[in-house]
Parts: sequence; structure tokens; C-alpha cells
Amino acid sequence: MNKSTLIQRISEKAGLSKKQAESALNAFIDTITETLKQDEKVQIVGFGTFEIKNRAEHPGLNPATLEPITVKASKTPVFKPGKSYKEAF
Repeated sequence: MNKSTLIQRISEKAGLSKKQAESALNAFIDTITETLKQDEKVQIVGFGTFEIKNRAEHPGLNPATLEPITVKASKTPVFKPGKSYKEAF
């Protein structure tokens, strides 16, 4: 599912116009992004948790040349589904 299909479904389920659904989805994404940038996690009970994981510097290989390289430390956003959400599948 892409973003426009998601907006359409939100619009139908919530009884909103597509414009309102798009604004709500964008606000949701922006709020999560801003919160993660402040190194805070976002926990939605019954759904899951968005948080930042710190990845340590580690050795790797350049796929084009197969030469050893050092992959720099980085921060990666992750989503951990909640128990009840996982059980829905």
C-alpha cells in the first residue's frame, strides 16, 4: 500500500475528506519524526513503539570492490510492534 491508498482508506474509515486525512497522516508522521529526532520514543499502546537505535561502527565490505571498509556509527529509526498487534497476525 502506498501513501495515497492509505490516505483514501483513512478518509473512508474516519469519514474525513481526502485533504483532512492527508493532513492528519502528515501530522502523525511529522510528530513521530520530530520526537525521534529529540531521542525520545513514541509508544502507542496496542500498536507498538517507534524509537531510535544506535548502530555501532563496524567492519564491512564495499560491494563493488569487495575491499574492507569501516561502516560509520549511525542512528536508525525502528518500529517494534506491541504484543497485541503482533497477535493480530
